[in-house]
Amino acid sequence: MLHLEFNSDSENEGIARIVTAAYIMKFDPDMEEMDDIKTAVSEAVTNCIVHAYHNPDGKISMNLSDQNGILRIEIKDQGIGIPDVKKAMEPMFTTKPEEERTGMGFSFMEAFMDQVEVISKQGEGTTVIMTKKIGDQDKLNG
Repeated sequence: MLHLEFNSDSENEGIARIVTAAYIMKFDPDMEEMDDIKTAVSEAVTNCIVHAYHNPDGKISMNLSDQNGILRIEIKDQGIGIPDVKKAMEPMFTTKPEEERTGMGFSFMEAFMDQVEVISKQGEGTTVIMTKKIGDQDKLNG
């Protein structure tokens, strides 16, 4: 497992993408898989930066692991939490329309990953767990 912790500063979203890309290279992903996973990570991290905290000093943690060819990415904040996860995951829903947010973050995560789970408690933070089977397993095991 790889653990990374960083401040909720928008510059760190790029670092999360690069670390994820480096981690998944062992799966020999194709370009589409690589782009999809990096986009899902970007959306999850950006949600933490934009919605969880009101300052760039909040902490975001990211855990990357894999088991039996399935990548697991966990992105967690200790911010304000989400009052209604089901509502927040609806396409086009945003709490910040004035910032021209599309409300598509969770939709992109769900489109690009095999499974997305969101656990949140108001005042304690949010955890997003995404999984995806990547690469040609026959080629890797052959």
